[in-house]
Amino acid sequence: MLGGALAVLLLGEISLKSALLAINFDVIVFLFGTFVIGEALFRSGALNPLNDYIFKNISSASGFFLVLIFGAGIMSAILMNDTVAIIGTFFVLSLSKRMNIPVEMLLLALAFSVTTGSVTSPIGNPQNLLIAAGTGMENPFMIFGVYLLIPTIVSLLLIYPVLRVFYPCSLSYTKDFKIVGALKESFDSELSRIALFSLSVLIFMIILKMLAGFFGFSDCIPLTAIAVFGALPVLLLSKKRFEVIKGIDWHTLLFFAAMFVLMQSVWDSGVIQDFFSGFEGLLSSAAGIFAAGLIVSQFISNVPFVALFLPLIEISGSSLSMYMALAAGSTLAGNLFLFGAASNIIIVQNAEKRGEKVGFLRFARVGIPLTLIQSAVYILYFMIL
Repeated sequence: MLGGALAVLLLGEISLKSALLAINFDVIVFLFGTFVIGEALFRSGALNPLNDYIFKNISSASGFFLVLIFGAGIMSAILMNDTVAIIGTFFVLSLSKRMNIPVEMLLLALAFSVTTGSVTSPIGNPQNLLIAAGTGMENPFMIFGVYLLIPTIVSLLLIYPVLRVFYPCSLSYTKDFKIVGALKESFDSELSRIALFSLSVLIFMIILKMLAGFFGFSDCIPLTAIAVFGALPVLLLSKKRFEVIKGIDWHTLLFFAAMFVLMQSVWDSGVIQDFFSGFEGLLSSAAGIFAAGLIVSQFISNVPFVALFLPLIEISGSSLSMYMALAAGSTLAGNLFLFGAASNIIIVQNAEKRGEKVGFLRFARVGIPLTLIQSAVYILYFMIL
């Protein structure tokens, strides 16, 4: 992406001034804030005691996976899916050894959960954030919830049954099904307290934003402020602030800055408008937009697709259902194939560092049927609305 941005600058396809204006710094700042909170939680091990407390009394495989899937899904809706992918990979690798569950099954459960759960929130993933920030939604949390919460809950419930089809003999349903031992990882009590305080501030700001939307004051609390206020305790109070800042996902921030420049240049060239000029019907229905997001995201990735497709929806006559279909389709693209979401790559790369692998075909054999079933749920729900 950086190479593409530099190319259009050097070739004169976009001026330096236009390139700087193309960068949505609200998105960059928001990502920075959530990455700071996520890195502090991961580095401190703040969630480890909570995880052990939640899982230690579970006595069935179905109950275990229900907690894991919905826990990861809810966390991704708050902290963004990439952040939860980082935190969750080590946790599920540890659970695999402690509970004698195939590591591949757990890694897939984590990947599908963080992708699916992130659909329902304007801050659940980068493409949703682009949609919420780019359209200036007055109450994005409420809008995403109304359109996407119910099908997302159903889609989360579908993950475990589909996994069971492909891993029929991998789990024990005896009464002895329980977690063994404690999570062995470094724990920084001071940073943990600060990280949990930051997470609490983030959640408080989200609730405040939702309440402000009910009374028509949503604009008083921009999305950027949610992440900034959430990250402030770590940045101001922690002695390890520089270690946290150094450890955040700078590659993703660079990716976004470069993407805004390149996608603006592509848009200015008119090639996208010409390509979709023969598909006006596609832009006029939520189902068509959902399908486009699901398919095209496999080739250019979901975030660039949303960046290019948003202006097309605005030109063709936008509606909330179209924007929500764009969010759902482009996000669920991550469940179809391994390369459909950055969170998948994060999980696979972190697992490989510890000697565990999930191949492209192994991912696809579960991801394709799951995504088709989940897509039917969302499209049916859009039709009912």
